[in-house]
Amino acid sequence: MNQPNTNKNQTYALAIIAVLFFIFGFITWLNSTLIPFLKLACELESDMQAFFVTTAFYMAYFFLAIPSAWMLKKTGYKNGMALGLAVMAVGSLIFIPAANARSFPLFLSGLFIQGAGLALLQTASNPYASILGPIESAAKRISILGVCNKIAGILSPIILGAIVLKNAQAIEEQVIAATDPAIKAQLLTELTGRIVPPYIIIAICLFILAFLTYRSGLPEIEEPKEELTGSNKTRSSAFAYPHLMLGVLCLFLYVGVEVLAGDAIGTYGKSMGMSLDETKYFTSYTLFAMLLGYIIGIFTIPKYIAQQDALRYSAILGLLLTIGIYFSDGYTAIFLIAALGLANALMWPAIFPLAIDGIGKYTQIGSAFLIMGIAGGAILPPLYGWLKDSGGLSNQLAFFLCSAPAYLYILYYAAKGYKAGKQLA
Repeated sequence: MNQPNTNKNQTYALAIIAVLFFIFGFITWLNSTLIPFLKLACELESDMQAFFVTTAFYMAYFFLAIPSAWMLKKTGYKNGMALGLAVMAVGSLIFIPAANARSFPLFLSGLFIQGAGLALLQTASNPYASILGPIESAAKRISILGVCNKIAGILSPIILGAIVLKNAQAIEEQVIAATDPAIKAQLLTELTGRIVPPYIIIAICLFILAFLTYRSGLPEIEEPKEELTGSNKTRSSAFAYPHLMLGVLCLFLYVGVEVLAGDAIGTYGKSMGMSLDETKYFTSYTLFAMLLGYIIGIFTIPKYIAQQDALRYSAILGLLLTIGIYFSDGYTAIFLIAALGLANALMWPAIFPLAIDGIGKYTQIGSAFLIMGIAGGAILPPLYGWLKDSGGLSNQLAFFLCSAPAYLYILYYAAKGYKAGKQLA
């Protein structure tokens, strides 16, 4: 393998990775539309059930991240990315029989397979972006890629919501009012059928991108060897790096609060009596705030602010906004939840390179552990739904208990955790 050490090679590689990050964002943030859509179409009883959408999608990262790292050793980065895109396409095609049968478990299966493809794609692309240049500017590179990711995230709920949730409030009222089972079934069948054309198009695009990635000239990269300085010695496994293990938990909690702010904002608004026709666009507000945060990161990291400092300030902002959400209501609360996108924006770009810094030959497996941490998006949103629906807690308190402890831990990692064990003898 040749190290892509020229500016031309780096720019070419980052351009390809940017396209992949766009795909990450588009597919991932479709979930915010699928949650209310499937709750209505599949007649789910609670928000907690609807949040199984995020559970199925993000748990794939937990189960597939380490196999993905092993697969990348066999296929290399480029072929692994192409395979990940193809797997995502297969998951998208499963939406067709799921819609025809109006089967929630089959929809969840398709989401899990999509998540599996993304696990492979993310396990390859994130360390690629981190290693492609100086580790000190990795957060800046990932911020540039994050702009592509979040632009896609802004667009995807708007596009899918306009298709599958058109006149959703009226349809929901008709379904509730329908006393004839045949009429209700017809309404729900027509609604569910709306999902088929978009996912056919998505599958075709993913297969095309898989082929183009496979045929591209994307260079392979060599992972950096661990630098042995001072008392630092070669370690026996990735588990011997405390800053990596603490980073996995940090990323787990970060993804949890990111998904809460993005996918749960509509549910939060609906719980306050807002119309589904209005709440279906709320996720785009959060993603717009995240886009703003990424742009700030591009121009400030590392020239004006170190990535660990950016993480610390972001955690503080997240904590303050969470407190504000607890003490507010109505559109003020929605605005503050959307503003969490700004607080969350620089967390992934900072956590990932801080966690894999200095782990040398364990970069692939360390990256896989971090990708497993994405499972936080599978846990915190359903926990919020359970606390709200079954735990008897208020909307505000349920959200606060899922968010505030996470931001406190992220603050710890930004202050001390990222340095843990780096000078172990």
